Amino acid sequence: MIDWAGLRWSARDAAQHAYAPYSGLRVGAAGITSRGEVLSSCNVENASFGLTLCAECGLVSALALSGGGKLSAVSVADSDGKALLPCGRCRQLLHEHGSAELLVDAGSEVPPHRLAELLPLAFGPEDLPAKGVEP
Repeated sequence: MIDWAGLRWSARDAAQHAYAPYSGLRVGAAGITSRGEVLSSCNVENASFGLTLCAECGLVSALALSGGGKLSAVSVADSDGKALLPCGRCRQLLHEHGSAELLVDAGSEVPPHRLAELLPLAFGPEDLPAKGVEP
């Protein structure tokens, strides 16, 4: 059983550390790994905007740093704790480091979504010719 309120609270706490001088939108992401660890991250903006790092990007980096594995549940929230759904780029990133079955928090009023619902017919490592690199 996933403690969605607790996971969203972890994302909200991470959002407090965001670097968002341009948009003012502080975003945090928290995820549960396949090993049961909770990881979190925040967004880091850049004056060029296109180089801005979403909180989900940092979450995937934290996953790699922790030793890898897969994400099984993710919550993204603003600094007030309101659940936010990942953007398209982040959905693709989460697909590769979670799966189509990754559960994504949609807020306290609705059940979580499977990533396959948010990113149908996703493109992933299995769609590329094998080059001897493990995903």
